Amino acid sequence: MHLQQTKRESLETGGPQYYFHDVSESIKTYLRKKGAVRVALVTPYGATKSDYFAVSKDRKFDSKRNIVKGNVGHDRIQQGYASESIGESIRKWYNLSKSDFERIDIEIEVIEDIFYLTPIKYKFAGTRREIIIPKREWPLTFAEHYISKLWREQIRNLRRTHYETLQWSADEISRIIEDHRREKKPHVQEVDLLRASGPLKHLGVSIGAYVGRGYDCFSEFTFLNFPRYSVPIEVKRYSSNFRYQLKKYGKEELSRAVILCAHHNLENVPKNIDVIELKSVSENLLKI
Repeated sequence: MHLQQTKRESLETGGPQYYFHDVSESIKTYLRKKGAVRVALVTPYGATKSDYFAVSKDRKFDSKRNIVKGNVGHDRIQQGYASESIGESIRKWYNLSKSDFERIDIEIEVIEDIFYLTPIKYKFAGTRREIIIPKREWPLTFAEHYISKLWREQIRNLRRTHYETLQWSADEISRIIEDHRREKKPHVQEVDLLRASGPLKHLGVSIGAYVGRGYDCFSEFTFLNFPRYSVPIEVKRYSSNFRYQLKKYGKEELSRAVILCAHHNLENVPKNIDVIELKSVSENLLKI
């Protein structure tokens, strides 16, 4: 399925509009039933909450933001409270050039009554070339058996520009992991892992204050030339201790979090959960 951009030169009447085309029967049926569905845009870092809505062709929002009968004639992405079109948001998150889109190919997955929209290809107006956007599975995961492509790109970039800092970060994280070997210091607390905040900051992970209720830390990732990405981080000595707080931290929040742990032993990690295993970071940081 894809989004078709219309009204390219009509900023005075609301700017570019994005209509659905070739929508799968399952998504079309779901949208007809709901009338309007909130959209979560999947970025290079993973899903992020947005103010966009998918709206059925026979519905619209009234002045009080209630969904009512309408006759627009097209299933579409509506801005809702967002300050820009879905196309502009995709452009910023994926660092694309400033040209009018003709179409954006997408995939949609329904998770907890939200459309998770992933752009997979795009074509600018007036060109023949279609450009693929690579999908990124578990984009923020750095663990023994899986290191994401995004992490690899970030580390290789740091290797070229800040190798000495990269080496220092590896040494510091190794020192912290030594204190979390059960046979050496069995009573060390999991919050002690936050001593890795300094080295992780140099790697592009800025850990916020330890809250201790709901999520542990609300944190930010800044990789390569992509925008800053905010996500909750849970601090655990072993990732298997993660219960995921009933899947999310509030009615309006996404089921999205990162586990920061010393040792990763969680089987069947949920799709929207990433794992940063400090043991693996210390052992592989200089090998990538």
